[in-house]
Amino acid sequence: MTFDFTDRGQKPVVENVEEWTLANDNYRTTVWTGKKMQMTLMSIQPGDDIGLEVHHGIDQFLRIEEGKGLCKMGDAEDNLTFVKEVSDDDAIFVPADMWHNVENIGDKPLKLYTLYAGPDHLPGTAHPTHQDAIDDPNED
Repeated sequence: MTFDFTDRGQKPVVENVEEWTLANDNYRTTVWTGKKMQMTLMSIQPGDDIGLEVHHGIDQFLRIEEGKGLCKMGDAEDNLTFVKEVSDDDAIFVPADMWHNVENIGDKPLKLYTLYAGPDHLPGTAHPTHQDAIDDPNED
């Protein structure tokens, strides 16, 4: 199946989210940016992670479609007191202002999608690799 990976935000879209997520090979692909919500697809390579981060004023939802990860959350960068393994079909809810990271602890890419309420990345953002995301001057 072929998917449109362009950011079609503020337009009506219907996709099979599981197949769309599994087909994405970029570290991050922003596929829908609205006024109050954003969706990105992620493919995290073994041994890599989403990067320890906090979204001020933005709640986040992540859904694992394939792979095995370790989710860490806490009230400070150096105080990640919530630690839980995650895998296929798990959902992660990250409250606004909560430090968090998800590490790929498996041997294949960790495929997930995430919803930000409100948007966190510029419309159309695509990072083929984690390093591209780190090097992007528009990213925190």
